[in-house]
Amino acid sequence: MPEQSSQETERPRGALPFGPAEVTGPSMVPTLHHGDVLLVHWGARVRPGDVVVLRHPFQQDLLVVKRAVERRGAGWWVLGDNAFAGGDSTDYGVVPEELVLGRARARYRPLKPGQRSPFAVGRWVLSALRPVLADRSASRRLRAR
Repeated sequence: MPEQSSQETERPRGALPFGPAEVTGPSMVPTLHHGDVLLVHWGARVRPGDVVVLRHPFQQDLLVVKRAVERRGAGWWVLGDNAFAGGDSTDYGVVPEELVLGRARARYRPLKPGQRSPFAVGRWVLSALRPVLADRSASRRLRAR
């Protein structure tokens, strides 16, 4: 199953602490969808429940988007919101702190090519830009798995 990943690279040194990252794959559905663009706060402090961008522990050139569930030792246990997609800490274990690059602050969902009716465009306008909020129930989901 493909990872929920970002196609952007880590921010260059000296750049602004915010930057975009494009989402691909289904592992964060229903929170994030394929094609969403995230506003990432690079280097932000991570708390349980936050949606984070991190380097894949086994493929360091691949950035992934997951939910930080809890601290475990010197790293984070991360899970996708879609339990059926896989590609999270249940597959690769605890992610070291230095691989967690930033925290998602907002999500922009681009207008789909087929959305042209006034109702569809109006619905898109109301939901295109949203903050990405921490899910404080993430640790309960971890215990339920």
